[in-house]
Amino acid sequence: MTEPSELREKVRAGYAAAAVKVTEGGTACCGSQTEGIDEKFGPAGYAADERDALPAEAVAASLGCGNPLAVAELREGERVLDLGSGGGIDVLLSARRVGTSGKAYGLDMTEEMLALALANAKKAGVTNVEFLKGAIEAIPLPAATIDVVISNCVINLSVDKPAVFAEMFRVLAPGGRVGVSDVVAEDHLTPGERAERGDYVGCIAGALSFAEYRQGLEAAGFTEVEITPTHQVADGMHSAVVRAVKPAHAPLPLVAEASAGGSCCG
Repeated sequence: MTEPSELREKVRAGYAAAAVKVTEGGTACCGSQTEGIDEKFGPAGYAADERDALPAEAVAASLGCGNPLAVAELREGERVLDLGSGGGIDVLLSARRVGTSGKAYGLDMTEEMLALALANAKKAGVTNVEFLKGAIEAIPLPAATIDVVISNCVINLSVDKPAVFAEMFRVLAPGGRVGVSDVVAEDHLTPGERAERGDYVGCIAGALSFAEYRQGLEAAGFTEVEITPTHQVADGMHSAVVRAVKPAHAPLPLVAEASAGGSCCG
């Protein structure tokens, strides 16, 4: 079996190459090696007016399987975090929806994608954005500082999904919500059968099943979990909209504060 560190590096290298391709004037692809899948990914999930309002490079770098903003129901003044922000398409669209009183953060582990996203934000003239380098398993933001977590076909790429769900829960303020597009497998498919339908970097092999996704979110503390398939991307594999809520009565975590003290004082 491939080691998690090797999988993470394959993902990083694949999306770094996609960013370079866009920077050089091309269009990114999802990286899948399975025929019949690539047309299910990309900017097609966005309305034409949304695409037209953004730099061409932001649209060309879109590698998602849906449009999380269509279900996130963003409101003026909210703080939004996009996990795996890539070329910045969802961050830029979010920033416009939350207005100047709100803020949109983008988190990505790939230097090349971050550079592309920053360039796109400058071209778009959007100022209420901030792009952060880091892993979605260890989000570099304080606890309870985000109102909405979005992501577009990225969580399936993580090698430690329980850590991702725990971090999402940590950074969300009580009452905060999740609006994610991701690839999800039918429950009867084993991990081996998922891998037969597409590779890891292509967003297929690493996908959770519907039941696993629900269990993972609920184990992290989320409630009101909804996972709704939107279209099939491979046999038994679907793009799905994932919604969840952090309970309004959820206590603020003490772990982050303790960890911060430890890192300072040793």
